[in-house]
Amino acid sequence: MDPLLDLFDAGESSPRPAMPSSLPPEVEEGNVEYKLKLLSPSASRFEHLVTQMKWRLKEGQGEAIYEIGVSNSGTMCGLSEGDMQDSLSTLKRMAVRLGASASVLRRSVVGEGEEGERRCVTEVLVRKVPDDQQFLDIRLAVVGPMDAGKSTLLGVLTHQELDNGRGKARLNLFRHLHEIQSGRTSSISHEILGFNSKGEVVNYSQCTSAEEICEASSKLITLIDLAGHQKYLRTTVFGLTACCPDFAMLVVGANSGVVGTTCEHLGYAVALDVPTFVVVTKIDLCHKTQVESTVKQLKKVLENPGCCKIPYMVENESDACLAAQRFTNKSIAPIFLVSSVTGENLHLLQKFLNLVPPLRSRRELEKLEQHHLEFQVDEVYSVPDAGTVVGGILKRGVVREGDQVVLGPRDDGTFSESLVGSIRRNKVPCRVVRAGQAATIALAQVERAEARKGSVLLSHSVKNPTCCWEFEAEVFLLYVAGTPIKVGFQATVYIGSTMQNAVVKEVMKKDQLVQGEKGYVRFRFLRCPEFLHVQTRVLFREGRTKGIGTVTRTLPEDTENNNRTATATNNNQQKNVADR
Repeated sequence: MDPLLDLFDAGESSPRPAMPSSLPPEVEEGNVEYKLKLLSPSASRFEHLVTQMKWRLKEGQGEAIYEIGVSNSGTMCGLSEGDMQDSLSTLKRMAVRLGASASVLRRSVVGEGEEGERRCVTEVLVRKVPDDQQFLDIRLAVVGPMDAGKSTLLGVLTHQELDNGRGKARLNLFRHLHEIQSGRTSSISHEILGFNSKGEVVNYSQCTSAEEICEASSKLITLIDLAGHQKYLRTTVFGLTACCPDFAMLVVGANSGVVGTTCEHLGYAVALDVPTFVVVTKIDLCHKTQVESTVKQLKKVLENPGCCKIPYMVENESDACLAAQRFTNKSIAPIFLVSSVTGENLHLLQKFLNLVPPLRSRRELEKLEQHHLEFQVDEVYSVPDAGTVVGGILKRGVVREGDQVVLGPRDDGTFSESLVGSIRRNKVPCRVVRAGQAATIALAQVERAEARKGSVLLSHSVKNPTCCWEFEAEVFLLYVAGTPIKVGFQATVYIGSTMQNAVVKEVMKKDQLVQGEKGYVRFRFLRCPEFLHVQTRVLFREGRTKGIGTVTRTLPEDTENNNRTATATNNNQQKNVADR
């Protein structure tokens, strides 16, 4: 954790190894399958291959990558043109058998045969939406400094209309009048970008509403546009912690290069363990040497010990495919050079987003579904004819229409009973939401004032849910501006959708903590108790002072009251003894 300090206080960079050029050996887990050839399989062999494809699709939550012409050891042997066509025909028959679709991603020549014919390797995407889902859903947080072109880029991606160079494309994303007037995002906005089973883009250029995009898409990217101005950093950090993004896209303007906010946003993403890739925009405004200078700065930051990423330039579709497959191991940081005015290289970014796999495996999500319902609230609305509506992420369990739930904690630490009404995902009605999915839920018998950001919905079967005023955490101070951390220090604490001011009540075994130090700290919330879990990531900041850590212990809501009561009782007993 210590090297994260370098992202806020840059140090020397260290050389990183180059991107591997050969395929690693095949593994049983995951959604990647190697096949040397698929030529005229027998009936029993075909059934075995179909079962194998079904397993790979389950591992990839509806997506599988087949490498045809590659042995199990990863050696690219290649096939002749005739054998390759027959193998692809067999693969498509397998996909049809499962109700899936197969599309060729790329083909490369690896050598020549004995008769001088070319031998090639083909990569194929097999996609099938799981039976219990309407579409595959990935959340992508968009971060970066102001004037880097974040909202403009999202406007171009979601509406398939190039910008005019004066910010026309971003107008569709702004939520407030002052955002339109200033051209700067100040709130958290959500947009969607879809891909159909063949990997083709589905957006507002073909559809008139979000509902139509969801209906036509097999895979959906939820784009979370966050503010870049330093004045709105509180909102940006809340978006990174509360929206639980699978990935982050760091946008950097080629004309402005790497600035302080760039490193700070990257530092928060790394601290929260969110895999991040980089998009350099406005390359149409800059000379080639200026773009190269910006890329050089980026590589230095990414290779920094605080980040430890391998910068990987994406220059063609083959690079985009490889970057998407390797991205989830969190060791590489793909870099795209694009223009929202000319459209240069936007197709590479779209290719990457189409192929990037979900962050969590199906096995992990199935384990989370076995737990009691826990829905994390990050937005609250009052909707006519629907009443109180809460939006957020389902962290654990499964929620269905009609479920009995409790909402809280209130200011006094209690929970109120409620009933789940209608449920929507991306504005589309649905009946079931599973762990890891975002949704909005209408609640019956709940007033608007009873719900707030940071509340949780729990299953009614959870008896006496406990919340805490105080918690202990192992923390590491990334940067300290001014006085060190000691008893009485106040900061804004971010834990999931919880964003509240807290005061340091105790620094364990030390008088204070200074920059670069680890330690155990006890915090107390100032406004109301919260529902927390041990081992949850915590981030806190006050001005330029910032730190990260992990919750190690939660103290029950009435701990301090019990201590005060016990102290008062002891004092009374001693007084009575003295009077006697």
